[in-house]
Amino acid sequence: MTIELTEIDQRILSMSRQAREAARELATASRARKDSTLRVMGETILANQEYILKQNAEDIADASAAGLAESMIDRLTLTPERLQGLNDALIELAALPDPVGSVLRGQNLPNGIRMQQIRVPLGAVGAIYEARPNVTVDIAGIALKSGNAVILRGGSAAIKTNTALIAVLREAAEKQGFLPAIIQGIDEFGRDGATSLMTQRGSVDVLIPRGGRGLIQSVVQNARVPVIETGEGNVHVFVDASASVDMAVNIVKNAKTHRVSVCNSAETLLIHQDAVEAGREVLRMLVRSGVQLHVDEAARQWLPEGANAATATDEDWGTEYLEMEMAVRTVASLDEAIEHINTWSTKHTEVIVTNNLSNAETFIDHIDAAAVIVNASSRFTDGGQLGLGAEVGISTQKTHARGPMGLEELTTSKWVLRGNGQTRA
Repeated sequence: MTIELTEIDQRILSMSRQAREAARELATASRARKDSTLRVMGETILANQEYILKQNAEDIADASAAGLAESMIDRLTLTPERLQGLNDALIELAALPDPVGSVLRGQNLPNGIRMQQIRVPLGAVGAIYEARPNVTVDIAGIALKSGNAVILRGGSAAIKTNTALIAVLREAAEKQGFLPAIIQGIDEFGRDGATSLMTQRGSVDVLIPRGGRGLIQSVVQNARVPVIETGEGNVHVFVDASASVDMAVNIVKNAKTHRVSVCNSAETLLIHQDAVEAGREVLRMLVRSGVQLHVDEAARQWLPEGANAATATDEDWGTEYLEMEMAVRTVASLDEAIEHINTWSTKHTEVIVTNNLSNAETFIDHIDAAAVIVNASSRFTDGGQLGLGAEVGISTQKTHARGPMGLEELTTSKWVLRGNGQTRA
């Protein structure tokens, strides 16, 4: 049976062929050339700051008129400081080791063949994300350094900003002699373009969705190309009975309120029933910070006088709010906290605040998540914070890549055998 290709399908396949051609050239580029291009990209972004911010302002105005949530508008917004941050991230990427060509393992076999397993780029990488123009630069930079071409779908809310950024990045790449097809955007094709990218086998070597639950599940359920699942973060902080009150207050405040619209912000707070003082102080801080709480009956007694809170339900335990909201439950033991987390976690990041070394190690051993943190904020599950320069996303799956995805996670490997005439008996 012959399947009719739409005009958009044909355009996407054409772009895919161009991406593969560009990726083949990029795969053999020297580190010096790639690093120079990253620095030029940053310089070109800053040189075109006025143009980029003008396009971003138009996107923000359209998003506000359409009633986009405040958290999404925050993600969408660029400022001179955020553009400087993008430049800094590209410079940091340039300073990192190049993973391409590094040897994972090697040995001389008994038959005299020299064997090596080396890192190579994935090839053509697709990314679908929502209202996050900074992701456009992060992914383009990581892809270039790791030798991959990218096809980007950044969503209709950021279409003008992403179009401007991609044009600027392609200009910088061309200045360095690369094919402009190493960075392509498909926002102009809308949802039909995203559907074509994810359902046409061979369009890309791997597809990475980054965003909320709806976006990620749509890609996972409908894609016919390999997918690395990322992003959804129902993050827990457990305040153990031994926790320092000040440490608990500071960590929970940062984890919940530092930036609520991101996947590594905390959504559920678990408090040991014996951590009475810490529980009262943490809840007082959250109420004063303007966080809307959903609490169980045991935690309600720790609320400051006059504070209002909803009664938590199973729906709250499974909710990634991405707003100034938080679910709160008291637990009778470390084991009960671990059981709750492993039941409701999206396997992103889980935190324990404790002064008990044994409890910390038990938590680490028994929590199934991409990142487990002891006595620090969940906000550190971030490529930049972990020295990766930036990240493509945070993988919550267990194959190939898990946690923040940097340069190495956009590579695969190949086996190289060097012989002198050996044949197999």
